[in-house]
Amino acid sequence: MEPAFNLTIGALSAEAGVAIETIRYYERIGLMPKPPRSLGGHRLYSNEHRTRLVFIRHSRELGFSLKDVRDLLGLAGRQHVACGVRTIILNHIARIRSKVKDLERLERVLRRMATQCRGDEGTDCAILDALADRNKEICDTNAADIVGRAR
Repeated sequence: MEPAFNLTIGALSAEAGVAIETIRYYERIGLMPKPPRSLGGHRLYSNEHRTRLVFIRHSRELGFSLKDVRDLLGLAGRQHVACGVRTIILNHIARIRSKVKDLERLERVLRRMATQCRGDEGTDCAILDALADRNKEICDTNAADIVGRAR
C-alpha cells in the first residue's frame, strides 16, 4: 500500500512542531527525503515524513548533532543496530560531560569576575576592564576557548 501524500508543508510543520524553513533545510541537506509535488507545485508529505521529522526533532532536542541524527536515521529499521545506537549515545554523553566541565570552568571565571565588583557608582569597573582584556588577572585568558567548546 502506497503512503498517502496529503500533508502540506504547513500541516506537517504544525503536526511535527518544526518550522517550515527547518523542514526545507532538512530536505536540502538530505535528512528529509524530498516529497512529491502537487500539480500546482506544492510539496505533499506523508505520515512517514511526519514520523521521520518528529524523530529528527526529538533527536535535536536531546542535543544530537546533525551527523548523529543522520547516523541514527541510517540505523533505524535495520536489524542488530543496538550496538551502533549505543555507541552514538555514549559518544554524545561524553560530549555533554565535556561541555558541563567547560561550563563549570566558565562559571568559576565569571564568579571570580563578579567578586571584583565594588558595588559602587564609580566609573571604574573591574568587570568591564576584564572584559576589555585590561585586567587579565581576574579573567582567564582561555575563557573564549571554554565558551566556544561549550556551545
